[in-house]
Amino acid sequence: MKKVYYLKTCSTCVRILKELNLPSDYILQDIKTEEITVKQLEEMKALAGSYESLFSKRSKLYKEMDLKNQNLTERDFKHYILEHYTFLSRPVIISGDSIFIGNSKKVVEEAKKSIGF
Repeated sequence: MKKVYYLKTCSTCVRILKELNLPSDYILQDIKTEEITVKQLEEMKALAGSYESLFSKRSKLYKEMDLKNQNLTERDFKHYILEHYTFLSRPVIISGDSIFIGNSKKVVEEAKKSIGF
């Protein structure tokens, strides 16, 4: 599968997509307008190893809901990601059997290599 989960209103996501210059066979899914399904999230988890690795602890809601002071389980991480798109660490780039989560320089560089830059 070749897919990117992102937010088109996120300037960082847009910048990374431009930088990656993805081939036309990649499917882009704006998670604000097209919600993540349970099946999609489970596919991401299978590649990532855990729901926690897909979860954004930098989201505004994470702070507002004081989730850092709660003992969250994998089930909780899954629930919150499905409940609100802001909890997914973005972008999530799937290239075959590889997954790249987030916007760190290292992750973006690894994604570039996988895509064939």
